[in-house]
Amino acid sequence: MEQLKDKVACITGGSAGIGRGIAAAFLREGARVVIGSRDPQTGAEVLAGLGAGDRAAFVPTDVTRRTAVEHLIDQTVSRYGTLDIAVFNAGGVRNSAPVIDMTDEEWDFEIAINLSHVFWGFRHALRHMGRQGSGRIIAMSSVEGKHAKAGVAGYVATKHAVNGLTKAVAKEAGPLGITVNAICPGLVVTGLVRRGGGKGLGLSGLDEVIARYSQDAALGRPVTVEEVAAVAVLLASDSGSGITGACISVDGGTAAY
Repeated sequence: MEQLKDKVACITGGSAGIGRGIAAAFLREGARVVIGSRDPQTGAEVLAGLGAGDRAAFVPTDVTRRTAVEHLIDQTVSRYGTLDIAVFNAGGVRNSAPVIDMTDEEWDFEIAINLSHVFWGFRHALRHMGRQGSGRIIAMSSVEGKHAKAGVAGYVATKHAVNGLTKAVAKEAGPLGITVNAICPGLVVTGLVRRGGGKGLGLSGLDEVIARYSQDAALGRPVTVEEVAAVAVLLASDSGSGITGACISVDGGTAAY
């Protein structure tokens, strides 16, 4: 349908999992996409897999550094001449543990990757989008931004903060013609989830992770990368022009709101 024909997007954490799924969906819809991720070798492999030719590019990006986040945005504009869509998808947990066992280093890492990177990205994207009077900004939050699980206090705290930041910035960006939204996925079985196996949460493996998270979901299953990417396409397209300041659950019916 090419809902994003000729639009230009950048995506942090775009080399795997949800980020890669969003990149693929945007490309199918006609966008040009710049992917940011830490590993240049992985980036080259992702570009080859996407097979989008000169409609896709990769910029090495460590989102725990402000200058790297800003560089990704600047390189997107330099390469394609504009920035229509910015997706701040990168995030993670350094080490699942009760807060009493959480180190300052782990806390600082989760603040940087999950929250500061989104703040830096919002701010710099607005500098570019504000001049053109239009744009779509999307943050990847989590179902844990609406409720909580033990053992991931840093992640829960930062995702709650991302939701609040999204709502506040949407109020500021609206008069500029820019929408700002967050997507709150439930469990998505990505490579990272498969590798982790729920060890930090005291779970024995992937099957137990799926069972634990699925029991709270109305659909009784994890959501897929494609289901999350479909909502990102909606928010990035003209069809989503009336949606801003929203924190949209894509969690199979897990969160209470």
